[in-house]
Amino acid sequence: MILLFASQNTHKRLEMASLLIPHEISMPKDFGLEFSFDETEPTFIGNALGKADHLFNLTGKPSIADDSGLVVDALDGAPGIFSARYGTDVFGRTLDSSEKNRYLLDNLKQVPREMRTARFVCAMALVVSPYRRYVVQETVEGYIADKPFGDGGFGYDPVFLIGETDRTMAELADTEKNAISHRGLAARSMLAILDTIEQKEVFHVC
Repeated sequence: MILLFASQNTHKRLEMASLLIPHEISMPKDFGLEFSFDETEPTFIGNALGKADHLFNLTGKPSIADDSGLVVDALDGAPGIFSARYGTDVFGRTLDSSEKNRYLLDNLKQVPREMRTARFVCAMALVVSPYRRYVVQETVEGYIADKPFGDGGFGYDPVFLIGETDRTMAELADTEKNAISHRGLAARSMLAILDTIEQKEVFHVC
């Protein structure tokens, strides 16, 4: 199935394409569209579904979206749904990934390891018609490191220690990361839904 991905982020598109094989992932700009969406919902699922709905309404094509972020218990769930905009209200501008990680670590300076529990959350939404809308949400548990480690991944990956290990998400090879990450888990749940949809369509045609 050809799916339109509700994002302008090429890096995320490439990751999504690797996770949703054999489905083809296109972006709005592939069709000459500029896509934007104000993430105003209070949940990851709400924002993911809002983006997928919006893109489907623009194009009439099967649309998929995700909303993901980092939830830190010692910060009352921040950055949470505001992960992409973390620190903007303090610095008056959008921070790059390294700046956001530095700001996060500064906010946790006085917090001991056992209280730095956190989780990555990924909600994924698929809209194939106004009446066929699907959502999944997955998490991966871990801790926030004292400093960044690793050169892979993006976003908060360098400061997120996986489970009880001493490895950050940024220290994993892509195949390792996809096997355990929040986005990888959500993609596998969505693949099961896509398989069911395609089986039903084949049955209907026959």
